[in-house]
Amino acid sequence: MAAFALFLVAGVGFAVYGLLSDLKTYGGGEPLAIGAFVLLGIALLIALGFEFVNGFHDTANAVATVIYTKSLPPMVAVVWSGFFNFLGVMVSTGAVAYTIVTMLPVDLILGVGSAGGYAMIFSLLLAAVIWNLGTWWFGLPNSSSHSLIGSVLGVGLANQLLSGRNASAGVDWGQAGKIIQALLFSPVCGFALAALMLLMFKLLVRSKKLYEPADPDHSPPLWIRSLLILTCTGVSFFHGGNDGQKGMGIIMLILIGVAPTAYALNRTMPDSQAPAFISSSAKAQTAFLSYAKGAAAPDPTTARAQVKTALNGGDVTNGQSMAALAVLSGEIGNEVKTYGAVRKVPAARTQNLRADMFMVSDAVTALGKKGFKFAGDQAKDMKSYGGLLNKGTRFIPFWVKASVAIALGLGTMIGWKRIVVTVGEKIGKDHLSYGQGAAAEIVAAITIGGAEYLGLPVSTTHILSSGVAGTMVANGSGLQWSTLRNIGLAWVLTLPAAITISGVLYAILRMVFGAAG
Repeated sequence: MAAFALFLVAGVGFAVYGLLSDLKTYGGGEPLAIGAFVLLGIALLIALGFEFVNGFHDTANAVATVIYTKSLPPMVAVVWSGFFNFLGVMVSTGAVAYTIVTMLPVDLILGVGSAGGYAMIFSLLLAAVIWNLGTWWFGLPNSSSHSLIGSVLGVGLANQLLSGRNASAGVDWGQAGKIIQALLFSPVCGFALAALMLLMFKLLVRSKKLYEPADPDHSPPLWIRSLLILTCTGVSFFHGGNDGQKGMGIIMLILIGVAPTAYALNRTMPDSQAPAFISSSAKAQTAFLSYAKGAAAPDPTTARAQVKTALNGGDVTNGQSMAALAVLSGEIGNEVKTYGAVRKVPAARTQNLRADMFMVSDAVTALGKKGFKFAGDQAKDMKSYGGLLNKGTRFIPFWVKASVAIALGLGTMIGWKRIVVTVGEKIGKDHLSYGQGAAAEIVAAITIGGAEYLGLPVSTTHILSSGVAGTMVANGSGLQWSTLRNIGLAWVLTLPAAITISGVLYAILRMVFGAAG
């Protein structure tokens, strides 16, 4: 409890310090209204609460084998795991964070500081937390990734229905399909590869003790213990790098909505990149114009409306959209040229510039998904331009990473027991052996690390739980089908349950915040 209190105070204190420092340094000297500051505090607490509950499930899987096999005492294991989760979060790229965010409708992302934006943030976070807590209570290794993604889908669908538009246009289904495929593939991958890994162990390491159920009264031999600690370390590190980013993306949405002057643009971009930004914007403008098919260039306000419509289910490839994108690219380049650098853009211009940069970046991505190809050097220029746009709008402050890492570690310290017992005793008919734990965690670490490199969110829970099941089959230990049935039911129900909960909450909260506004 002393360690928990120390980490809690340190995490909250550092988050408050980081937030106030950013507002002072980048906020243009404009204080937040009391109401906005209160909403910001509540939203950040719920977002960190999601990562705290995430620790119940996903990080608990990382320590399950070392605790169950008595390779490390429980408190040492969770602090060890928390430290490497922290390192994983700190070195993460942020690609996974914004992969989930881009599933949301463009109008909600751009209007995150509005009534609908607040309703979006609170409903998707609360829905994910509610489902995670429910499955944790029954000791079921549920996927926090599935919960959050289901909540995002629910908000997108509800937003479109309540706006009187086609519900299917409320979500980037191409991006959603890519993420869901990764989540569905990960347990199959975990099961098969962990089984193969254990069989390879048996061929290479002939120690009988490695494949017997863990002795509940004694620690394993030093070499086995070292192996299990090493695999726990790997899973913890890569888990932080992947799962920790999911909460970071939502936190950035909150910060952008409440304090856009400080967070809408990456004001840490060096001034030396301004010439490249201006040049790249000009090249992009020329490229878009070459595919405008003679469409007249609209004024900037009309261009923004046309691009937003195209991204919300319209046609981004037609001449009118291309002409609008050319106008916005020119506006972006002129803004940076006028003020000399992204960090020097005044507060009054921040929101518009971010909206332009976000929509053009999203349009470049959408064109690629539709198979549209720019000719010759234009393809290279557009790829470079998309990277600069993302760098200007997609960033994670140090204090956000640190706060998320601490929340993950604290969740593990409180909620690990239920999941550890399920992983160790209730998946197979025999209790977990040292070799099975090592095989499952090696596969989990490699799979999660690879997914982070590709910018794909995957479920640590799914990979490790299915990996343990695969090793039970490979070892001839048998499976407890009642447990697997319950876990499978939780996995199957997570997406529809989270979609329903978040959709209903969004409809209610949109009315609440709308009335309050």
